[in-house]
Amino acid sequence: MKEWQRVLVVVVIAISWGILGCSYRVSPMVEAQAAAAEVSPPDQERYQLGPEDVIEVTVWKEPDMTKTLVVQPDGTVFYPLIGEVRAAGKTVKQIQEEISKRLEKFVTDAAVTVILVKAQSYKFYVTGKVNKPGEFLVGRPTSVLQAIAMAGGLTPFASPKAIKVVRKKGGVDEIHQFNYKEVSKGQWLSQDIILQPGDVVVVP
Repeated sequence: MKEWQRVLVVVVIAISWGILGCSYRVSPMVEAQAAAAEVSPPDQERYQLGPEDVIEVTVWKEPDMTKTLVVQPDGTVFYPLIGEVRAAGKTVKQIQEEISKRLEKFVTDAAVTVILVKAQSYKFYVTGKVNKPGEFLVGRPTSVLQAIAMAGGLTPFASPKAIKVVRKKGGVDEIHQFNYKEVSKGQWLSQDIILQPGDVVVVP
């Protein structure tokens, strides 16, 4: 092979790689949404608490009753006077209402406030052929497409039509298929499900 032919082959390969790389980039809008999901505080009216989340309970005019609580692995928190309170799966408002109601027999006209200090439970994982695989801890609901954007997008060797979301349900793996090419073109958007804590996005 002559020198000019070698150069031509190298150029063609470089161009091909560039085309492949560009074809799997997420849109600027999705990248912005992914960044927002990482840095924005969770919606306290909708966010459902889970293990490792941290809340703060205050009672008006009762400074000694201000407590910072961590949701335990069994989904409960312990608050003085009333004992265990089920927190997992409930919103901050629901916890506030329950604590307030149960405190009535101990504190007259208890004005209880509960805030979410740190969202720790909503984490998922992205593995396989993405640029930044790993664990992602976010403060608000995130879709599969946004999760892939957080992971830096697909590598040129990824199989965009064969992505899976693995979800543990009752001790059994539940598989959700995700075709990146279809969703990125605005087709079959029902595949772009909202991830649940513990979900694993697998990019082959």
